[in-house]
Amino acid sequence: MKKYLLNSIVLLIFGLTQSQTRIDQNLKNELNIILKSDQILREYIDSETTENRKVEILKETGYSKEELFQDNVFMILKKRDSINLVKVEKIIAEYGYPGKSLVGEPTNEATWYVIQHSNEIPKYFPLIKEAANKSEIPFTLFAMMQDRLLTSEGKEQIYGTQGGWKKTTNKETGLAEYLRYISPIKDPESVNERRKKAGFTSTVEENAKRMEIVYKVYSLDEINNIK
Repeated sequence: MKKYLLNSIVLLIFGLTQSQTRIDQNLKNELNIILKSDQILREYIDSETTENRKVEILKETGYSKEELFQDNVFMILKKRDSINLVKVEKIIAEYGYPGKSLVGEPTNEATWYVIQHSNEIPKYFPLIKEAANKSEIPFTLFAMMQDRLLTSEGKEQIYGTQGGWKKTTNKETGLAEYLRYISPIKDPESVNERRKKAGFTSTVEENAKRMEIVYKVYSLDEINNIK
């Protein structure tokens, strides 16, 4: 009798665990399509993408190389981002944030990417924070969105994930040029400690190099006074 009761308890616990970790496959498939739509053209214009991979992307998307010249590709991305935002807003309205326990990994990042590439970060930032605190998404994603929100508000970022650029005039030649920089960081001397604690595996200097930016510490006043 005791053995039967013990087995019943074990089966009950196993059943509850299974129900709590059951993946919604239909939702997962839908979000995987959205994630690919968000990422594939960004991969195409990434400086680290090989020419062979770019050829594959052209075949996958049906675009020609001529169609994806710099100005046009950003127009295409803007349209895709708008369509994807409508889709994920409907998903959020029905499910809340579709995190790891609902759609698995890396599908749990799809909604984050769409919001990160939209103008709706202030609206959904509390939802992203909650998802990160519950380990439904990596904390690094929350950190990146927090940095983007702060820089968009003209404030110092925390983790050094966001870059910016300004059009300036070369004092010697008088010609226009662009200054690319890592946006001002709060307490920059300890930023790498914060990055490590948040789960980043690179330093702010390494991240800047990946973004093809020479890392230099700037204050908000210095950036605002650049002419």
